Amino acid sequence: MSVIILESILTCPRCSFAKQETMPTDACQFYYECCNCKVLLRPYPGDCCVFCSFGSVKCPPIQQQRDCCGQA
Repeated sequence: MSVIILESILTCPRCSFAKQETMPTDACQFYYECCNCKVLLRPYPGDCCVFCSFGSVKCPPIQQQRDCCGQA
């Protein structure tokens, strides 16, 4: 079993501002407001959360190779 990384750097596609955030382990995060330009980020189609779309590290459920509902 591999170690799950809980920190990811989210980078805004609009202004390129980057900020390190802690990912939730019990749910997917669907929305994130950029601290710099205030745009509301949403996951790209096919991604489960903003960390999978804009983060330097995929979310914990994807790291564990399961979907956000806990199914393998």
